[in-house]
Amino acid sequence: MASSGSLQMAEEEFAIARVLAEVVSDSDRRRHVRGVATQPARFRLSELRGRLLKERVFEDPSRLLSRLKRRGLLIDTPEGRNDHLFQLPHPEVLRGLLLGELARSETVEPAALQPVPDEREEIRSMDQEFLDRLRELLSHRLEETLEFGRRFSVAKLAGYLKGLFGEALYQESLISLLQQYALADVPLVAPTGRATGTTGFHLSLFGPPGTGKTFAIDDLVRGNPRTGVPAHGLPGRNRYCGGITPVQFLRVGASYTGRTFNFIVPEFNDWFKYRGMVEPLKLVMEQREVKWETTLGTVGPYTFRSYFSVNYNVRSFGAQDYFTTISDPNFAALEDRMLLRFHAMTRERFRAVEASAERLELGQLDFSLAEKIRDHLTLVHAIETGHPLVAHRFRTKPVRLDPGLYRSLREVSEAALARSPHPSFSPRLKSRAVKLGSAAALVAYFAHEDSETLPVGKEAGEFARRFYEEEIRAREGRRGSIA
Repeated sequence: MASSGSLQMAEEEFAIARVLAEVVSDSDRRRHVRGVATQPARFRLSELRGRLLKERVFEDPSRLLSRLKRRGLLIDTPEGRNDHLFQLPHPEVLRGLLLGELARSETVEPAALQPVPDEREEIRSMDQEFLDRLRELLSHRLEETLEFGRRFSVAKLAGYLKGLFGEALYQESLISLLQQYALADVPLVAPTGRATGTTGFHLSLFGPPGTGKTFAIDDLVRGNPRTGVPAHGLPGRNRYCGGITPVQFLRVGASYTGRTFNFIVPEFNDWFKYRGMVEPLKLVMEQREVKWETTLGTVGPYTFRSYFSVNYNVRSFGAQDYFTTISDPNFAALEDRMLLRFHAMTRERFRAVEASAERLELGQLDFSLAEKIRDHLTLVHAIETGHPLVAHRFRTKPVRLDPGLYRSLREVSEAALARSPHPSFSPRLKSRAVKLGSAAALVAYFAHEDSETLPVGKEAGEFARRFYEEEIRAREGRRGSIA
């Protein structure tokens, strides 16, 4: 008999499970004549889909059915052809399992409002880490950092990372470090002089495990002493959330009201599996007021002003990687609210990850610029956030948006629309590219010491365009380098 363990259903599958349990019960009843089973229990896919529509359940049941087939609780018979005919070897076991999952989904998490560690102490510790680094920099390495900054640019940062990880892998690390610069939440100023946004953005690396996502958002940013990787990101501004449940996070988030930090979540997909978490997480990503009510109490209301960098692990297969990925029910929630970088595990990427790991283990990666980049990032962040230790010497500068950047990105859009009258990408993707170009402009802060604003220069604009082109290609299911 098949195992009757947990199915680990996502929240949107509970409605499907409830209807499926009824179909299984009816199928089991139909096979009995005067109390005697005359044939195996079975049902057609069209029957299930019809019941789902009748109950106004519009989610696709394919993923749940596939999981049940792998567990041996459903058998897809060959006679079904276009309308699959499923046989039920153990209908009572399956029905009991589905009803058990539904019962668990309706149980309030007992630890939902239990005490959590003192997050204010965590914040004080992070603030002290940032302050110590800034004081040390100002006392011992200021002139060196200024000289480095005058010659630094997004192209040089990209060249450094490309030398470490190669052409196939460097861009995710580059985007991750640009998000660190963007955490200063610098205003974006239109040619009219009006502020139309800020540089800050959420980052999601989306794709199958093993493609280098964790290294880009965590190891490179916070450092990993066990593997000899030094920290490149902001000191004291990255809150690691491995092991935290979304319920704990919603409580913790209240302590960050009015502050801007980055929350690193290595398994963001797991957070969406908790009952009732999808909508609160959307509010958090939108930086709107969050209020979460349960029978045990209420969290909030509070407004979250921090950002995320996350991994969202999905399985994808073959040439249609992107279209397999977007079947994930939470994909749209992330793409609408985050700068989403899609990873496919191709043969070339596998080889690149393998080679990079080999060079790391053999001590062949030269992280010679790590400390200089971290000092530069710390100083730019302190300046742009008006830290009192530097406010008297350096002024905050907004990023100046240029119509030329928008024209360049519109050329990319039009080229994609010429290939298909039905675009597979959202207009929001263009806004993400603008954010990325604006973050790249911050890298060149000290190259524009006499300017009142920071331009999105040629290098930053080209990088934004390349990102836009590559992400459109991923959504079109196309491969190859950018022409």
